[in-house]
Amino acid sequence: MNLLLFGATGRVGSHILASALRDGHHVAVLARSPEKLAHLEADNLRIAPGNVLAAADVERAMNGAEAVISTLGTDGTTTLSAGMPHIIRAMKQEGVKRIITVGTAGILQSRTSPDLLRYQSSESRQKLTRAAEEHHKAYALLAQSDLDWTIVCPTYLPDGALVGTYRVEADFLPADGAQISVPDTAAFTYSLLASGRFVRSRVGISY
Repeated sequence: MNLLLFGATGRVGSHILASALRDGHHVAVLARSPEKLAHLEADNLRIAPGNVLAAADVERAMNGAEAVISTLGTDGTTTLSAGMPHIIRAMKQEGVKRIITVGTAGILQSRTSPDLLRYQSSESRQKLTRAAEEHHKAYALLAQSDLDWTIVCPTYLPDGALVGTYRVEADFLPADGAQISVPDTAAFTYSLLASGRFVRSRVGISY
């Protein structure tokens, strides 16, 4: 498969990149700092220097893609919500339908207040909501599109180890879910490329 990956130098994205290259996928990576990937030597890796905030960079990176995975975070900026329209537009132009992104458990539905998202309700323990608001904007953009999107929504995300067993649930965080490791989040996100599960849905993940 020809895969375009955003956020490949991040905690979750780096694991997904390693798995995709290992499995022989042809992976294009849009990277603001290509030097961070200079240590990788793989014939099936194409590094496209650029910024998700530049529509032309995204369009060039999208060329030939068959699916997209984005692990872009928020990092105190609006990069996620500002870049997502460029990704959606480039996907439509290239005829790409499948996109899997990594969000936050804050944008899942609240169990205590089902009409609200978790970050909007008393269910969330986070006092600061800026990151969840950014992910909410990206979710709204995907939901309004005709793409086959899935948003993986982990709760507390320590580096941890690859356990290989966890719980997932559409639109809600699994009951009493407290954490999920970076490697397990990456493994589940990557698995969705082949499984086709949870299309046009958010999915909560935790141990």
